[in-house]
Amino acid sequence: MSDHTNSGLSRRFSRATPRQRLLALFGLVVLVAAIAWGVYWFLYLRNFASTDDSYVAGDVIQVTSRISGSVLSVHADNTQMVRAGTLLVEIDPINAQIGVEAAEADLARTVRSVRALFAKAEEQRAQLSQARVELSRAQTDLQRRVAASGTGAVSAEDLTHARDAASQASASVTAYQSALDQTLAQIQGTNIADNPDVLAAEARLRDAVVTLNYARIEAPASGVVAQRSAQVGQQVSQGTILMAIVPLANVWIDANFKEVQLKSMRIGQRATVTADIYGGSVTYHGRVAGLAPGSGVAFALLPPQNATGNWIKIVQRVPVRIELDARELEKHPLRIGLSADATVDLRDQSGPLVSETVRPRVPSDTTTGTNIAAVNATIARIVVENAGSQP
Repeated sequence: MSDHTNSGLSRRFSRATPRQRLLALFGLVVLVAAIAWGVYWFLYLRNFASTDDSYVAGDVIQVTSRISGSVLSVHADNTQMVRAGTLLVEIDPINAQIGVEAAEADLARTVRSVRALFAKAEEQRAQLSQARVELSRAQTDLQRRVAASGTGAVSAEDLTHARDAASQASASVTAYQSALDQTLAQIQGTNIADNPDVLAAEARLRDAVVTLNYARIEAPASGVVAQRSAQVGQQVSQGTILMAIVPLANVWIDANFKEVQLKSMRIGQRATVTADIYGGSVTYHGRVAGLAPGSGVAFALLPPQNATGNWIKIVQRVPVRIELDARELEKHPLRIGLSADATVDLRDQSGPLVSETVRPRVPSDTTTGTNIAAVNATIARIVVENAGSQP
């Protein structure tokens, strides 16, 4: 029966026209290709999630002025690569310099005032000792007159004067003791160097020196200059944005995946990225660093209101951050905002759903360029010069 059927099919195929043969052959090829594609998808492709709704993102560091003044010089321009610590802008330092000189004079005046308090305390101690001697003398004189008043040798008037003198001496002792206590409240337990008034004056001087150093604006991180708005002669105020720096060595990919693609996505999964700027000739390798806590529309300025009668369900997209290999970025740098295609390998399910690690994105030089040792040496010199014989 099988041989008869096969022979029948052979006779039919031999009697078919060339066009029919070609269509039959094409259908067979399509069927085989569909089966092969289905097997390939089931065994391999279903383990990957891809999207072409991906863009290069990165930090945009705003360089602002911390003081008010006139721009003296600008040392960087758009598209220029700068290193951390590179001088970018100089602000006229005259007002800040005056502030430093005023703070130095204030520190010297404060040291002398505290020094005068120590001398005043010594003077008040001497006055208190003298007042106590006078009180002792007045009390002794009063006792003698009281003893003699019984014999009539001392008049009542002299006895009254003796009591008044003793009361006056006691009041003087109390007044001198109060004045000494008031002075000691300002200096007791301290010397000139660690007196609170002197420490406050030192802090004001340090603040003035730091403000002076703000006149030289340096790059907080390495990157490319963008959006330069600073111009020579421009009058800027505190907080004015002068330019921006983009660290191209530390960019990442924000891939917007459909919500139906996130079921098997985990932190740490491997990812590959191709950017439109280089096409398929350059492939970047990275890993999933985190998933956004909400879809894009959830953080929109005007989120959609779906409580209406004509509501239509739309598949939402959630941004997924993909960190890239720094060595590959160095060879083929990317610019923020460029389009890209991202593919995530979903086979590794060992990672968490939410990132548990906090990483600093941009290494930054947070110092102000202030030479603290030099400032402390200046403070010590001013204190010594104005402290006199006090320690």
